[in-house]
Amino acid sequence: MAAPQDKDYVTACGKLASALSISIAAARRKVDLVASKEGVRDPAGRLLIAQRLLLESEGVGQESRQLLDVLLEAVAEEANYLGDD
Repeated sequence: MAAPQDKDYVTACGKLASALSISIAAARRKVDLVASKEGVRDPAGRLLIAQRLLLESEGVGQESRQLLDVLLEAVAEEANYLGDD
């Protein structure tokens, strides 16, 4: 019989999966991988890692959106440019 899962941990992995557009199983594997690299074995530590990864993913997403906005702005000299046909 499988061990019962911590509700907060499962919720954090679900939010991480949603933020990264991956499956919940992939999000849990990602958390497990980071936990093994850091030597964390307890459920509370894994929950903290899942929450940290979620915060990091939100920060990267915001930076990416800001960079894309800057790149998509038209330069003043090219604002009314139409290619030669």
